[in-house]
Amino acid sequence: MFAPCDLTRDRFLGGRLALWQPKSGYRAGIDPVLLAAAVPARAGQRILDLGCGVGAAALCLSARVAGLHLTGVELQPDYAALARRNAAENDLPLDVVEADLADLPAGLRQASFAHVIANPPYFQQDRRTAAADTGRETALAGDTPLTVWIDCAARRLEPGGRLTMIQRAERLPEMLSALNGRLGSVRVLPLAPRAGRPAKLILLSAIKGGRAAFRLLPPLALHSGAAHLRDGDDHAPEISAVLREAAQLSWPEA
Repeated sequence: MFAPCDLTRDRFLGGRLALWQPKSGYRAGIDPVLLAAAVPARAGQRILDLGCGVGAAALCLSARVAGLHLTGVELQPDYAALARRNAAENDLPLDVVEADLADLPAGLRQASFAHVIANPPYFQQDRRTAAADTGRETALAGDTPLTVWIDCAARRLEPGGRLTMIQRAERLPEMLSALNGRLGSVRVLPLAPRAGRPAKLILLSAIKGGRAAFRLLPPLALHSGAAHLRDGDDHAPEISAVLREAAQLSWPEA
């Protein structure tokens, strides 16, 4: 369990949300906020967050869309405890299950969801130097393959349900291979640091039973201008609205 001195309480969504996070472990940045903003959820729907960490993505989604039924799965007990605390202190619904997503408890294996969201570890363990903090290392380069994340999501989605993931652009081929024959109507939104620069991240959406053609959408620039020229926030207007005003992120047309 984290000691109080090892935690910070950070504001998200323009102060609408306050989350306890470890000072030196894995810390949520803008990625889970973007993930939550990209989910077209509606009140009354059931949402499953795989690898929920301290609850950032699930709680950002709950802060934007009232009336959701949210479940988070988290392997690390200390992070699961923070997710429960964050949900309680923000007065938002989130049921957190401590489990390995490759070995879910029976109750979850029998459940189905309208949306599954996930921000899996970005790095492969054999291609990087491990982080000193074990919690951070698990979050950044866990030993569960992307194929298992996508298989778990596909099994938990109801017919017509949607998977939404954020991941590094270089791992898109793995994701598409894992989706083949499992989920369709795939859309990929590249997230570029600035206009004209290569995308470092992608948002991916796929539907259980979807039959529409694959769509690679125009890149979305996270920051305005060609370079960071002054102190302060230079996020593009749409991204600033997501981060500061809890706006939904629109998927551009191809």
